[in-house]
Amino acid sequence: MKYWLVKSEPDECGIDHFVAAGANSIRWDGVRNYQARNFLRQMSVGDRVLLYHSSCQHIGIAGELEVVASSYPDPTQFDVQSPYVDLKSSQEEPRWSAVDLVLIEKWPAILPLNTLKQNATQLEGLQVIAKGARLSVMPVTHEHWQVIQQLR
Repeated sequence: MKYWLVKSEPDECGIDHFVAAGANSIRWDGVRNYQARNFLRQMSVGDRVLLYHSSCQHIGIAGELEVVASSYPDPTQFDVQSPYVDLKSSQEEPRWSAVDLVLIEKWPAILPLNTLKQNATQLEGLQVIAKGARLSVMPVTHEHWQVIQQLR
């Protein structure tokens, strides 16, 4: 099992969307950064994922998800009505990927970015606390996962 962190604005695809979906999965799509896409392609069924709320009033980790369908071509890249359409992508050679995620747990409170930064020694190397960290998908080590679970 691997561990990941995905970032989203809560009004676009936040923890409450996963709560509303219940046992149904949500497609994690629209990633248009090659490094983040490559991380998506490394995700496997059963991997655990931290959902991080960004660009909002309460920035931080909101809960835990699980990968229930590994990487497949992101259908939004072919949808001309989608803001994520990529006219240079083809069915034969799709550029972008998606995974399906399901809620494991909505945490009782957001684990704030400030708390993560206050524990920078224990979380050294965790990309989300690095200056200029903009990736929407990033790996998390098992050690970092354990520290984050203790902080929540």
